[in-house]
Amino acid sequence: MSSPQIVWLRRDLRMADQPALYAAAQAGPVIPVYVFDQDRAGDHAYGGASKVWLHHSLESLGKSYGARNSRIVLRRGDAPQVLAALADETGATCIHAMRHYEPWWKEAEDELRDALGEDTKLCLYDGNYLLPPGSVTTGSGDPYKIYTPFSKAMLERLPPRDPLPEPGTIHSPDGWPESDELADWDLLPTKPDWAGGIRDFWDFGEDAAHDRLEWWTDVVAEYDEGRNLPSEDITSRLSPHLHWGEISPAQVWHKLKDKRSDGWKTYAKEVIWRDYTQNVIDQFPDYPTQSYRDYDERTLWRNPNAGHLIAQDLECWQKGMTGYPIVDAGMRQLWQTGWMHNRVRMICASFLVKHLLIDWRFGEQWYWDCLVDADYGNNGVNWQWISGTGVDSNMFVRIMAPLTQSEKFDAAAYIREYVPELADLDDACIHDPPDDRRGDYPVKMIGHKEARERALEAYRSSKD
Repeated sequence: MSSPQIVWLRRDLRMADQPALYAAAQAGPVIPVYVFDQDRAGDHAYGGASKVWLHHSLESLGKSYGARNSRIVLRRGDAPQVLAALADETGATCIHAMRHYEPWWKEAEDELRDALGEDTKLCLYDGNYLLPPGSVTTGSGDPYKIYTPFSKAMLERLPPRDPLPEPGTIHSPDGWPESDELADWDLLPTKPDWAGGIRDFWDFGEDAAHDRLEWWTDVVAEYDEGRNLPSEDITSRLSPHLHWGEISPAQVWHKLKDKRSDGWKTYAKEVIWRDYTQNVIDQFPDYPTQSYRDYDERTLWRNPNAGHLIAQDLECWQKGMTGYPIVDAGMRQLWQTGWMHNRVRMICASFLVKHLLIDWRFGEQWYWDCLVDADYGNNGVNWQWISGTGVDSNMFVRIMAPLTQSEKFDAAAYIREYVPELADLDDACIHDPPDDRRGDYPVKMIGHKEARERALEAYRSSKD
């Protein structure tokens, strides 16, 4: 039998349209390996919600491999060192892996090449995005910085390649290396177990992703208008499945590409946005931590580390106790389910950076810890867009009005679900309850007009 082939798994936890697995299965016996390398990413190590999803996704994928008389080898430690040692131990001649564009994974890939012996090579494959990041360029060959021309250029080159099938045969090695037990990684919270809402809200794994896509195929036509209505939640909820690679964007695109609705056209742009954010971090690896535009950060932002009153404001936002029902509903949905409706994500993010004038990076880190779809590119690019600091961003002076947004997009039922203190209020009152109808629900931290004027003055000062 030919030499073993290692498949290095990261955010590509699927069997079908997994180019690294497909190539490895054709070359010899397959040893799938997941290395839990939590230290490498620094401040962007997996947050609490991501760990919950990772546990359940690995558990689901392990069952899929088990049904093929295979298994996933689990190891913990420095990924390049662990993989190089495993290649020596097993005699593997190739480590197959999907390309990842987070700076710590690009660094790990370089380190792994250096650590491998002469008889082992690293083979990298694209497939986690519609087109390889960096491959869509301007006429002069430069990468795009702005989304709109990038999107137009993408559409000219789409559809993506056809999805690959699941390998027909996955041969096992003569002997299996030792493996950790998933439960020993302590990815799931226990004392207390705060993840019950996440488990109730989601189904995990590749089969669940395709079930969700089947449902979405019949609903996507409603997306153009429905995407803005949190009470209806006409959204795909495919984002965590795409992030963890339980389904590929090529599979999603080919399933929907023959649709002719405005809903599909709008949704297609958001799938392309996912590619765009990876192109941004490929150009600017520190983008989720460093503002792109020049301004006086000390003048614009209130730093929670500089005073307890500002820290209290941040905590009220995190806990969904701002006194703005639509904001608090979103922040509580985030905590309970690990996800937030996209329209509400923008409202909540805008509130933090413009109503409270708190540095966008504190919001980026909170979303990173709480979102099951926390993605280095998406999260960082979206926060810099809403804060007006990004390469392609909303203007800072465009300040979202939460109360107007709540009423305009009919968020009453959404508020009742996540802010039960207000559940008895009628639609006319619930978006902005008067103080004598709030009961135990807090009053507004700051009025909208006052917050807007303060934000505009701070912005002017930061540009002087």
